[in-house]
Amino acid sequence: MSSQTAGLLQLLALIGALALAYRPLGDYMARVYSSQKHYAPERWIYRAIGADPAVEMRWPAYLRGVLAFSAVGVLFLYGLQRLQGSLPGSLGFVSIDPDQAFNTAASFVANTNWQSYYGEQAMGHLVQTGGLAVQNFVSAAVGMAVAVALVRGFARSRTGELGNFWSDLVRGTVRVLLPLSVVGALVLVACGVIQNFAGIHEVGQFGGGTRQWNGGAVASQEVIKELGTNGGGYFNANSAHPFENPTPFSNLFEVFLILLIPFSLTRTFGRMVGNLRQGYAILATMGVIWVAFTGLMLWTEFAGRGPALEVAGGAMEGKETRFGIAGSSLFAVATTLTSTGAVNSFHSSYTGFGGGITLLGMQLGEIAPGGVGSGLYGMLVMAVIAVFIAGLMVGRTPEYLGKKIGTREIKLAACYLLVTPALVLCFTAAAMALPTPAGSMTNSGAHGFSEILYAYTSGANNNGSAFAGLNADTQWFNSTIGIAMLLGRFLPMVFVLALAGSLARQKPVPETAGTLRTDKPLYAGLLVGTIVIITGLTYFPALALGPLAEGLAA
Repeated sequence: MSSQTAGLLQLLALIGALALAYRPLGDYMARVYSSQKHYAPERWIYRAIGADPAVEMRWPAYLRGVLAFSAVGVLFLYGLQRLQGSLPGSLGFVSIDPDQAFNTAASFVANTNWQSYYGEQAMGHLVQTGGLAVQNFVSAAVGMAVAVALVRGFARSRTGELGNFWSDLVRGTVRVLLPLSVVGALVLVACGVIQNFAGIHEVGQFGGGTRQWNGGAVASQEVIKELGTNGGGYFNANSAHPFENPTPFSNLFEVFLILLIPFSLTRTFGRMVGNLRQGYAILATMGVIWVAFTGLMLWTEFAGRGPALEVAGGAMEGKETRFGIAGSSLFAVATTLTSTGAVNSFHSSYTGFGGGITLLGMQLGEIAPGGVGSGLYGMLVMAVIAVFIAGLMVGRTPEYLGKKIGTREIKLAACYLLVTPALVLCFTAAAMALPTPAGSMTNSGAHGFSEILYAYTSGANNNGSAFAGLNADTQWFNSTIGIAMLLGRFLPMVFVLALAGSLARQKPVPETAGTLRTDKPLYAGLLVGTIVIITGLTYFPALALGPLAEGLAA
């Protein structure tokens, strides 16, 4: 069997598994967020934090809950790292430097999981499990809560109430993420992913000799890093490490975990707004982009030119032989079209066009299918923009799901779209202009520019993957990428929740013969075009200086 055929079979198996899980999981999450019942463990949590889950919140109160909870998370995780050397379970590792502790705290609370440290050489068991793994759960639950609040904005009318943040946070963690993580962790352990609290010990190597490695609760952290589209890794090699991702089956299973909730949330959306076809339209848009990017990545990596590439059957540099080009390409597209950031290969070693595909996947806004929660609300904002553009074409006030898209709504949507590109391009320009950050590049020319562009794109879009080849463990990069991660996560949430509140206050508009049908293939095509054109106009000059120039030169 050829590598190309094996890649196609992996893609078909992945699509089949996602299709089987789509309906039951999507319907289940709709019931979770619509239920009025609170389980006993949830009530204990509410009492512990002093929250009343029955109190409905308008968007400013919901936003205050999001920001307050996240701010406490940043402070807690920063303090845990700064005190690591004095805490049990440190494995003898010293406390983390202030700038790196800030970067890591911002990263994990923002669901980015960018890492400027070597995991197995810096973080002990307590920080890994009590700090980083906890944030993997709750940061994902925050994203899901904000997405559900926006869906309620479309579903409700004549009220500004969007639900209760604390209830949505707890339910998303206890009823969705925890059960799926338990099952997923058992599968990973069965595949050979380690799960222990062993200290530093000698491990034999295939080529002879031994090397020191520390154990850890890797399977339980690996499953939520993928399921919650967090990213990062217990070890520096991330999902290329055999302790995290040992077999081709575990690799495909981890890609499945990355895509599972973001795709299924479209079913949740359709169920909660009372129109499943609207969910299918969003699903189709996400699916078309994902399949197109996957196909392009497979093509460019298998079609690499040169004697070495022809002998290897494609561009194998930087890829694990146990996964091959197909498994690496599937993983790379899944991780950059979502806000995951886990990697099983060296993105810097991809072909010029392959590296550009990973960059563009993040620059789309990570909405195909995007991060847990963030992908859905990002796609819904794009849907509002697409409806507005269609309304301009026919000279009619745009409507979406029975809500008029007026001046306020389109301003909020536009602000959402502008925040991340402004952060990426401004920080990239500053880093290229100043001598110290530019000195961190190990490559010059177009590839070196791509390294810095990738770093800020990954940070501001809350992805967390790295192009590699860039020394990001400096005060400049730790500080500026940390700021980009926090602003890139929470500023868009401000506009999303304000948009949700504005929509929830409206009266429903009756559908007429002139209403644009947003549950049809024509609209899905318009939405795909809107996404590609807006992203292309925003990022094309930067992409032309980096991966496009490198790809054309090759």
